[in-house]
Amino acid sequence: MPEATKKRHIDEEMITLRLRVHRSNAPRIKEYAQTVEAEDKRNYTVAEVFPEYIGKEQQVAIRAYRYRENLTQRQLAELTGIPQRHISEMENGKRVIGKELAKRLAKALNADYKVFL
Repeated sequence: MPEATKKRHIDEEMITLRLRVHRSNAPRIKEYAQTVEAEDKRNYTVAEVFPEYIGKEQQVAIRAYRYRENLTQRQLAELTGIPQRHISEMENGKRVIGKELAKRLAKALNADYKVFL
């Protein structure tokens, strides 16, 4: 006769998220997550959580989409035909991202090109 086994409880409402963030941002991310878990009804803007990124949306977008797609700068350069140093300069705000480059980046990163402009 089969022995009864204890099944693990699965909470259908909870999921696990893994994030890669800079070490200096980790405390703010944890605080925000705790606020969300406490069901605080207040919404926070990115600017409130990360004020140092105001005005740097395009640079952050390239890096974020590249991380999402698990690509290095070199791999993105190969996919887009954009030199790797230019991608680095765009991510660091030292190079302007034109419409044509934005479209090439968007195609490689599965995104809307307007987020890079």
